[in-house]
Parts: sequence; C-alpha cells; structure tokens
Amino acid sequence: MTGANIAVVELFAVFHDACRVNEAVDPGHGQRGADLAAELRGDLFHLPDADFRLLYDACVGHTDGETDADITIQTCWDADRLDLGRVSMVPDPRKLCTSAAKRPETLRWADGRGTFQVIPAFTSGEWGIDTRD
Repeated sequence: MTGANIAVVELFAVFHDACRVNEAVDPGHGQRGADLAAELRGDLFHLPDADFRLLYDACVGHTDGETDADITIQTCWDADRLDLGRVSMVPDPRKLCTSAAKRPETLRWADGRGTFQVIPAFTSGEWGIDTRD
C-alpha cells in the first residue's frame, strides 16, 4: 500500500527487535539488531547496498519516535508500531508515518495480528529458525 521495498520490510520484521534483552526499556537494541543483520548479510540473506542501508537505518532508528524518512523506513517503523498489541499496547495514529497505517481497518487488523503474535513464515520456512519458546 505504501510502495515500500517489501524485502526490506520483511527483514526489518526479523531484525529490529532480534537483540532485545527484555520487553521494557532496552536502549541500543535497534543498533544491536542492525549489527546482527550486518553480520548475517550474505550468508542468511542478500540485499543490494542501498536496500541494506534502508534496513540498517530503519532498525537503528525505530525507537526514536520519528516519522520523517524514506517511505520504506516509514513503513518499517509503522510495522513496528502497529505490532504493539504483542505487549498489550494500542498504537497511537499520531505516531504513525503513513496514511495506510493510520487507516482504522489497518489498525484493527494489526492489533489482532500483534495480539496473537503472528511470526513471519519465512523465518521458519526458508531459514529454519524455530521462534517458539
């Protein structure tokens, strides 16, 4: 809906919180997730340099509360904010970047998805990673 680079958004979903140590305040977790993506690039996934820069910047900046960026980065940040149902929070449309994310039907859909902790299929299917506790 936004015209974002889907490959970048999918990888953001995997890496932006991959190095969290808790679900509360965790300074630097976005940077750690970006650095993990850099370590695994070329082995686990491939992205051209420009696309990887978008992924890296989206991971690093996703907790800053900003809304002004490249449309792919905005879409990544919206995806993260729309997933707040996983920690029993409702997304604030004023903190979303894109008009697509602010739509009431998108907010309802995302809240349901986050609440039920949907995991991207390619993490287990393509990568063989078991994300279950």
